[in-house]
Amino acid sequence: MSRRNRSRTKEYAGDPKYNDVMVGRFVNYIMRKGKKSVAEAIVYDCFDMIEQKTGQRGIEVFKKAIENVRPSLEVSSRRVGGATYQVPTEVRSTRRVALAMRWISSYSRLRSEKTMAERLAGELMQASRSEGPSVKKKEDTHKMAEANKAFAHFRW
Repeated sequence: MSRRNRSRTKEYAGDPKYNDVMVGRFVNYIMRKGKKSVAEAIVYDCFDMIEQKTGQRGIEVFKKAIENVRPSLEVSSRRVGGATYQVPTEVRSTRRVALAMRWISSYSRLRSEKTMAERLAGELMQASRSEGPSVKKKEDTHKMAEANKAFAHFRW
């Protein structure tokens, strides 16, 4: 067992508009090449588009989407006696949110709308309705964990 100190979890600042830590983290996932103001503009435009299209508050749709995409199980590789097994494990709460944000941002980049704000708005609206590629990714992850449930005894 390591004698070093435990790594500290990073304290995230809330975003300037909503003062929400989760939105601040999501802005960091959208950001490319250190351009935070551009990422903030994309996220805020996305929230405005969601409000126009659905009539719901953008931040509420965002939180619902994150909740629908968060995985509870995933598989991790364990090497036991020369064979590698995919062992299902529970996902820590911080990693759940991180995976959800990563999947939403990556699948929104692959969409075909014109601007990034439109792509992100479309992906968030689909995820809040429990449909779309990011929710499918979560379901695939759960299916993989369910299929490898026989190897759960290798977890330690």
